[in-house]
Amino acid sequence: MPFRAKPYREPKETKVAGTVAELFAGVGGFRVGLAQSGWKTIFSNQWEPSTKAQHASDCYTLNFGAEGHSNEDIVSLVERHANSPKPLIPKTDLLVGGFPCQDYSVAKSRNSSKGLEGKKGVLWWSIRDLVKINRPKYVFLENVDRLLKSPATQKGRDFAIMLHTLSTLGYIIEWRVVNAAEYGFPQRRIRVFIVATKTGRKARLQKEEALEIIGRSGVLARALPVKNITDSLHEIDISASPEVLTTDFGIGLKKSPFFDSGVVLGGKAYTIRTKPKFSGKKFTLADVLASEEDVTDEFWVPPNRVEEWEYLKGAKSIARIHKASGTEYSYTEGKMAFPDLLTNPSRTILTGEGGGSPSRFKHIIKQGKHFRRLVPLELERLNGFPDHFTERSTVGPVSDARRAFFMGNALVVGLIERVGEVLAKDLAARRDK
Repeated sequence: MPFRAKPYREPKETKVAGTVAELFAGVGGFRVGLAQSGWKTIFSNQWEPSTKAQHASDCYTLNFGAEGHSNEDIVSLVERHANSPKPLIPKTDLLVGGFPCQDYSVAKSRNSSKGLEGKKGVLWWSIRDLVKINRPKYVFLENVDRLLKSPATQKGRDFAIMLHTLSTLGYIIEWRVVNAAEYGFPQRRIRVFIVATKTGRKARLQKEEALEIIGRSGVLARALPVKNITDSLHEIDISASPEVLTTDFGIGLKKSPFFDSGVVLGGKAYTIRTKPKFSGKKFTLADVLASEEDVTDEFWVPPNRVEEWEYLKGAKSIARIHKASGTEYSYTEGKMAFPDLLTNPSRTILTGEGGGSPSRFKHIIKQGKHFRRLVPLELERLNGFPDHFTERSTVGPVSDARRAFFMGNALVVGLIERVGEVLAKDLAARRDK
């Protein structure tokens, strides 16, 4: 059975689980996944400051309409919202966002990953400010797992500051590093999920309670189960002010103190390593493929360029000169599969997936006797979007390279749906009390 997404449908008004504000919306991955679990998005914001054209926002408004959508700098919008007698951003039950990850991404070198000090890392404070003003019952965020290690010089500092600021606003925060393929999806996309639940509680968690939340009762544990935990919990004190955390946290650490799972309340974080628990069908790259007749000529690799692709995918050591010191050093790369195996989940889609030029990081598959790149339709399927979702925008057709860029920035919709289902049940339970 092939892997196909459900068609997008807004939830019926009589069956709305709760309302959503979606920040850094991209082409709407959160919205698509949450709609499947009954959530209604009433506000969205998508703004790309580095380009005049707003491709993602245009695609978003074509699919969802312009009502409630904002295409402006989120920093200035939140500032105006804070000082406006009439709210510019409506209060919602849930605030979500795949906030910009460029300053934490493994695609950047360690020295160029500036974390919260980077131009896009500072957008975290707009999230914090909006949570402080609107006080949603839940916050659901997504980022690259490098976030737990950022920055290179103070391992875990940025994550500690984020957890501290949400905790002081009255939230209990869970996090989990999730590989989509380990829950049956056809892409090995690894991201950290952060779920914050508003609580009136001020007492710190005890170890036994923290372990129960991480392993069984928490939002993420119920949405994305883990195996029985056998390791010991580690405690991390993040009660210091953001100013102190900025200067002192992580100094001298070679590794981040934050493991792949954890929970925090009242200035104390508990963290532990977990393993996913999943027994359903596991989809592979083969399950998303388009029929060969739907693949246009530009996606097939000319026979005289196959060797170039194979070289770029292979192991190599390249002599380079350090620009500052003039010292020669060896830049090494490990071997990658060539072609990508159809019997496995795909590698992570990157933003540079589009375009016909040979690349180490683009996917190459073999069909019959010939090699080809993945088409945008297959990239959409790997993230769980409906077929042809990014094909057009309000200003016309979208280029294949831009569609690939969208998917490199997107998330796996099915994971969002699973978390949304648990949040919907929790919100309903709160209303029944």
